Amino acid sequence: MPPAFRRVALIGKQTPQIAESLQVLRQLLRERGCEVLVERETARSVGDGESAADFEAIGRSADLAIVLGGDGTMLSAARNLVRHGVPLAGINQGRVGFMTDIALSDMRESVGAILDGRHSIEERSLLDAEVRRGGEVLLRTLALNEAVVGKGSQGRLIEFELRIDGEYVYRLRADGVIVATPTGSTAYSLSAQGPILQPTVPALALVPLNPHVLSARPVSVSDASVIEIGLLRALDARAHFDGFALADLQQGDSLMLKRSADAIRFVHPPGYSYFVMLREKLRWSENPASPLPED
Repeated sequence: MPPAFRRVALIGKQTPQIAESLQVLRQLLRERGCEVLVERETARSVGDGESAADFEAIGRSADLAIVLGGDGTMLSAARNLVRHGVPLAGINQGRVGFMTDIALSDMRESVGAILDGRHSIEERSLLDAEVRRGGEVLLRTLALNEAVVGKGSQGRLIEFELRIDGEYVYRLRADGVIVATPTGSTAYSLSAQGPILQPTVPALALVPLNPHVLSARPVSVSDASVIEIGLLRALDARAHFDGFALADLQQGDSLMLKRSADAIRFVHPPGYSYFVMLREKLRWSENPASPLPED
């Protein structure tokens, strides 16, 4: 039976451990009749110049991209491939791995099942972001996890105004604010005491960073909203997007955020469960060993 995905791209960090896993996975894919592409930088770690391809070439021709590493590697791959609609599967060789959900020990079995067509595909939303200054757009980018407005190197609080769909919400002095997607709700937002959003929930989390008022709390809003963060006072401020894109901000700048028309597609092996993943990654308690006794 031909594989469900005929042309597969491999993407990973340049480490000896991942290089070894890439070699094993590349051989497995070829044995299953797949044509294998290796992302150009990744190819250097496995000495495969013949199969090397840049992200543009992968986006044009790959049916599936398999990412070996942690969530940072997956984020980079997702940002580079989202416009092409290439689905992504992740093998976790990082520390936590909320997006790379296939354990290294299960790599052969899980990838084999995916090639057999026994998989599920889940769409994840992204943010379209614009940094504006005086009516001019300084930066346009995407964020799969979060957009962050924060203080820069001087360490002083910034003051900003938040509007949703043009309506004034609040003015706040703080270290900054995170706007997180459901995917990003288990990343930086989680560290800042933000809510965990199930990926199917059409919402965004607004999470203040160390606000100078005790009443400021995280808020979840519809992902159909247009969010505007206007910088009122700041000697030094910056905007970050998934930890990759960066913009230095000035007083009077604004950040506009809305749900992107594009979406990331994650490929999961049989048996994947979001809540099982959360229990494992966050070390929540397992099911009760036995029911409570009756009176």
